[in-house]
Amino acid sequence: MKFLRLTCAWLLAAGCTAIVGSIIQTQFNLAAIAALGAPVSLGVRVQTTLQDLAGFAPMLGAVAAAGFLPAFLAAALLARRWPRRRKLLFGLAGATAVCAAIIIMNAVLPMTPIGATRSAWGTAALAVAGVLGGGVFAALARPRPAAPGA
Repeated sequence: MKFLRLTCAWLLAAGCTAIVGSIIQTQFNLAAIAALGAPVSLGVRVQTTLQDLAGFAPMLGAVAAAGFLPAFLAAALLARRWPRRRKLLFGLAGATAVCAAIIIMNAVLPMTPIGATRSAWGTAALAVAGVLGGGVFAALARPRPAAPGA
């Protein structure tokens, strides 16, 4: 049962990061287009956001899920030493996982795969999505109290 609970928490954390990160990515890209002088109406923003949620979010979710595995393991080990800092540790782990994934992708791939990461603000905004994912995991995967008499 513990494995199922942790797996669901990990998947939901990656999903939340993907949804929020996708929305962030879309708005950064649309802001760059608007800065070039092209009109970007509210309708275009909504339509593009929905398209990116369907097309980009699954890829970002997979990247986040892969990064969260080692990051959350490290946070869990640290949380044993500092249990009162558990939420903080998982939030930092989520941000670190997203930033590490961005750095690795930018180094390995021939072009920047996530347009928002062309700026420090975009990278920081996506790291916030990782903090959210870490917080979701910390909340859903918290250790259960021992049963009385166990």
